[in-house]
Amino acid sequence: MDLMAYLQERRDLVNRALEGYLPAVRGPAFRVVAAMHYSLFAGGKRLRPILCLAATEAVGGDSGEALPVACALEMIHTYSLIHDDLPAMDDDDLRRGQPTCHRKFDEATAILAGDGLLTEAFQILAGARERYEGREKALLEVIQLIAGAAGYQGMVGGQMLDLMAEGRKITLKELETVHRLKTGALITASVKAGALVGGGSRAEVAALTAYGEKFGLAFQVTDDLLDVEGETVEMGKAAGVDAARQKATYPGLLGLENARGWARLLVEEAVAALEPLGAKAGPLRELARYLLARRS
Repeated sequence: MDLMAYLQERRDLVNRALEGYLPAVRGPAFRVVAAMHYSLFAGGKRLRPILCLAATEAVGGDSGEALPVACALEMIHTYSLIHDDLPAMDDDDLRRGQPTCHRKFDEATAILAGDGLLTEAFQILAGARERYEGREKALLEVIQLIAGAAGYQGMVGGQMLDLMAEGRKITLKELETVHRLKTGALITASVKAGALVGGGSRAEVAALTAYGEKFGLAFQVTDDLLDVEGETVEMGKAAGVDAARQKATYPGLLGLENARGWARLLVEEAVAALEPLGAKAGPLRELARYLLARRS
């Protein structure tokens, strides 16, 4: 398959849906909505919503049915980036090749923009109940799944652990825990949510969950490698910041070659997890393999 064409088509689909959910800036809250809009449409791969849509298709579902869930996932991801870039966190100036939200607006507006995107995501999910008439139980399971992945048992907890690990030596097992929560939890939830929305069987949901877990870790390993080997222009954010902040990373703990080898192993395991799903999981296989070649 032509993966680049597939990704572009899916990005366009998600972007059109996001524009419907977060329309042009107007009304009394125009400043915070402007900041939400700025960060949400500043570019980005739309990886999590694409994984969600692809998982829905992999279990024989209609990807259009998964669009509200996909858009909610992207809003949650964007909120996390806004807050991650804040001076109290990573204090970054660039995100997706553009000034970060707090640089473009101000710190208080950026905090509120992140809060606005997070709460809007759950409004979208709750508002999708009519679309899932007769399948409300699946929708409630998806909402609970995403809330857990985004909260202190997932992404928020992982970010806390990441901050606590700065400047000190941690073990590989501790680092894996950080990233299973900070990065992997929402990625895994994206895949599992797509499977649930698509009506996947218990076995299909389990296979896709296993894929998501391996994919999420592989994504983080390759992200750490890019911070060492990548270019700021390609990545859309500053390179080399992990070492400057004394962050624990896979290349730092394992060395570059061993980190690359582990990334390859994780990708192989992710692809192997899809075997029960046959040809319908083709896009997910190609997405996993693409992690090893990505430059941003």
